Amino acid sequence: MAEIKPRISVEYAENATVVTFVDEKILEETDIHALQESVMSVIEEAKQLNLILDFCNVQFLSSAVLGLLMRISKKVYEQEGQLRLCNINPRIYEIFKITRLNKIFDIYENVKSATESLLSAD
Repeated sequence: MAEIKPRISVEYAENATVVTFVDEKILEETDIHALQESVMSVIEEAKQLNLILDFCNVQFLSSAVLGLLMRISKKVYEQEGQLRLCNINPRIYEIFKITRLNKIFDIYENVKSATESLLSAD
């Protein structure tokens, strides 16, 4: 039997929902699918969601995760919400730069700076 582990932790701040990826490695298709279901259900529960995705635990991810981030982004903006990414490992950030996703996503150093950016955007 495959080990089922929590994929995300969700915290509700004053002006944002913070989703922290729990796994160090997000590589397998089954893991990515489970993440998509978890995050999309959080998005669908809220209207006009300010979402912060915290990558503090993630050391490795597959390129399929980048596609997932694009789907998450599309869903958040369709609901007139805002999306922030934070705590991205420098090696992973290099992938964002190479693919120019750092120009598409609002990326912050930590949850605090991402949260503050949402306050100033209101």
